[in-house]
Parts: sequence; structure tokens; C-alpha cells
Amino acid sequence: MTRDEALALDRADPLAAFRARFALPEETVYLDGNSLGALPKATPARLAAVIASEWGDGLIRSWNRHGWIDLPRRVGDKIGRLIGARSGEVMVADSTSINLFKLIAAALRLRPERRVIVSERENFPTDLYVAQGLIELLGGRHELRLVTPETLDAALDDDVALVLLTHVNYRSGRMHDMEAVTRRAHESGALMLWDLAHSAGALPVDLAGSDADLAVGCGYKYLNGGPGAPAFLYVAQRLQESFRSPLTGWLGHAAPFDFDPLYRPAPGIASAIVGTPPILSLAALEIGIDLALEADLAAVRAKSLALARLFVARVAESCAGFGLTLASPARDEERGSQICYAHPEGYAIMQALIARGVIGDFRAPDILRFGFTPLYTSFADVFDAVEILRAVLASGAWDRPDFKRRAAVT
Repeated sequence: MTRDEALALDRADPLAAFRARFALPEETVYLDGNSLGALPKATPARLAAVIASEWGDGLIRSWNRHGWIDLPRRVGDKIGRLIGARSGEVMVADSTSINLFKLIAAALRLRPERRVIVSERENFPTDLYVAQGLIELLGGRHELRLVTPETLDAALDDDVALVLLTHVNYRSGRMHDMEAVTRRAHESGALMLWDLAHSAGALPVDLAGSDADLAVGCGYKYLNGGPGAPAFLYVAQRLQESFRSPLTGWLGHAAPFDFDPLYRPAPGIASAIVGTPPILSLAALEIGIDLALEADLAAVRAKSLALARLFVARVAESCAGFGLTLASPARDEERGSQICYAHPEGYAIMQALIARGVIGDFRAPDILRFGFTPLYTSFADVFDAVEILRAVLASGAWDRPDFKRRAAVT
């Protein structure tokens, strides 16, 4: 593969036009959309309009006039189209961690005779921390059973209330077979909760088709909603009548503007809303979601895999002998939209790459992560990134004290 051949692939790319709709810095290869998505060019103007017109002129009237009060459900339904959910099954609210708390607690209430939550030892820490905190809050009567993908089936006994997994692993990019795992959870009598943080907007997801029960996800990665964008939660229609959120805020009331002193949950997933929605953040998130909806997710997935294959092949060809070990699955069907390598000096290497304009990130203890966001990542980006990676490794440019000094965010 030459750079001219990479550019030819870009010219033939059916998604190439989307790149111009993002604000990307010059002389930068951005391979960290799996951590924070790039800024859509339409977002600043939309936020300016909300601030000046809807807030500035409309003031409080905009809750009705501009439909602010309906944004969590409206944007949720749009996300639903990206993750295989039906209308009314997705709501935008709060953060991923808070939504995990709501759904784990609701699941345990739906399986009161069972006491075990099964998850992976390598799951994203917030999923595990929230489960641990909830178990403590409930008096220690439940158990968090941590397994590997290989030992998951053996852990599914008749005491398991909930299986809590991230669809695409944050550290390796390994992807579960959603339908098969959900089926095994149901065969054991457990409910299934999926974390879609590294899936939504990156690849086709079919929650309804997989018969998933519950799901959460964030808005700031492949949905390009901006730093700290609101998260979303999914509750299958069949569970909504019995679903009860443990956080009973005023906006989850059946009639919030009756100001009744006694809580009555709103029907279905509407009770998952706790407090006043963040309108500016929701407006930004909607721009990113609308962009994602314009693209064909099958084409997004095909390009993601092509970018990843090119990256892996180029690293094998150009960076052999420098201590990089592929930490992601080799097979397309087993990985999401990122490629990860282990190296003892992974943090310093990543800082050297960032200093040269290739932005990925690092995950302890030794993982370099490279994310591929097909709406704006090009084949030339991949070619250039590997060229710069080889230069950093071959020259030892990473071996500097300032590159080894850990920042607060890695």
C-alpha cells in the first residue's frame, strides 16, 4: 500500500463527503473518536440559535414553544433508530453511570429471588463500580460475579439475576455476539443489560432483534455530542409496565406539573427521567445523531473494518521488531471500531505520537488505542498515522521524561 493508493481509496469512499462536515484541525490525524467524537460544523450555529433565540428571546416559553420538554424522548427515538430499538424504548438522560444505577436496580427488583450480577473482569470500571455501590446500598445481599468471556457460560446458574456486559470492550475492542449472549442469559432466567458506549453510531446494533432487555450508552463518542454529552438508556417494551426506576425525580412523575407531594411514576420509560433535561447539551447531541442517521450504518461498518485491516497490515509491515503486540481480535467479526496494541512504554509512545499530530489515547497498564470513526477518518489518515508511528518507534523519540510523565487524563 502506497499513500497514493490510500488516497485512491478515499476518492472511492461513499462516506468521504461526511469528513467536510466536521471541524478537524489541520495537520492532525484524529484517531480518538472512540473516546471523544469530533465537532460537527453545524453544532456551534445550532447552539448559538438555541442560546440567542430559544433561550434569549423565547425564555421559559421555549419549554413549550420549541419543544424543550420533549427533547429527551425525541432524541432518544432518533438514537433508537441507530441501535435497533422501537419508538418509545430509548430515553436520553443523565450520564451512563447514573443510567446503569437505574437499570441495575430495576433489574434486581424484577428478579427478587436471585442475588447474582454477572459481569466481566475487563468490563469498563464504571459498570463494575456502580454495581458494587448498589450492592452495598442494598445491604450486601447480592454478589458481583466477575468472569472472562470464556467462562461466561459456566457462570450462568439459576441464581443470576442480571448479566451486565459492554458490547465492545473499551480496552481491546473485542465485541460480543449480542444475540447469542442474550439468548444464553435468557436461557438461565437472567435479564441482559448491554453497555453500548463503543457501539452506538459505530456499527449496526439490533437490540430488539437480539431480544435485549436493557441497555445504556453515551453520547460523546461515535454520536459526536460533545464532551460530557447526555447518555441514553433503553428498556424493552415488554418490561416497561413493570420497570421502576430507583431515582424518583419530579420529571419522572406521571403528572410533574401537578406538583403532587406523593410520587406516582410516569408510564413506561418516562419514569427514567429524573430532573430537568440539559437543553444545550441535548441540542448539540441531536446534531451529531442527525449526522449519524444520514449515513448507512452498513457502509459505516464496512469502512471501519477496512480502515482497521489497513492499519493492522501497515503496522505489521512497518513496525515489526519494536515491541508492539496486537491486543485486539484479529477477526473482523470479533472487534468493534478500534485497534489496540500493548507495549511496555505505551503511554510515552502515545504522547510522542500526539506531539507529532496523531491523536489516539492510552489505557492502563500498557494499551495504545486507535479509534476509527468512518464519517471523518480517511484511509490517508491511517497511512500517515502508521508512518509516524514507525518514525517514533525507530527513532526512540518517545524516550523523553516529559512523555513519560502521566497527565490527569490519559
